[in-house]
Amino acid sequence: MTTLEFSYSLNKMSKSLKPFALKLTKDLDEANDLLQDTMLKAFTNRDKFADGTNLKAWLYTIMKNTFITNYQRMIRRGTFVDTTDNLHYINSGSVEIENNANTNFAMDDISAAINKLDDVYKTPFMMHYRGFKYHEIADKLGIPIGTVKNRIHIARKELKSELKVYAYKF
Repeated sequence: MTTLEFSYSLNKMSKSLKPFALKLTKDLDEANDLLQDTMLKAFTNRDKFADGTNLKAWLYTIMKNTFITNYQRMIRRGTFVDTTDNLHYINSGSVEIENNANTNFAMDDISAAINKLDDVYKTPFMMHYRGFKYHEIADKLGIPIGTVKNRIHIARKELKSELKVYAYKF
């Protein structure tokens, strides 16, 4: 079969291959791409086609194998096709991007509330927050341990009142 005859036969068969491509891909654009890939592979490998064999069956086999190869490649990459209007490939790996805007606002509010505390309450509270034990705070500040506990309690109460917008509502 000459190249011209082979091209004519391919062109004639393309109409019968399109429904099969649609059945495999379930998407018109992907079906057109698959059909184009199949025709390209068939044309570039025309020397492997033996005269007298069923051209239609040969093309169906090329299309099926191309579809399977493309599908396996897509799975191996760990991506999926986004069917929204954007039509992008999205990486579906385990990497998550987190928006810390709320956390940053909350930390700013917490810092502002702590800075509003009187130094009498803020100093023992911050020492306790940094890991000091009650007796260590009492020794460092030279005040009784009961006073340290009381001042930390008052600081917590004032912070709770100041930051009530962040309280969970059940």
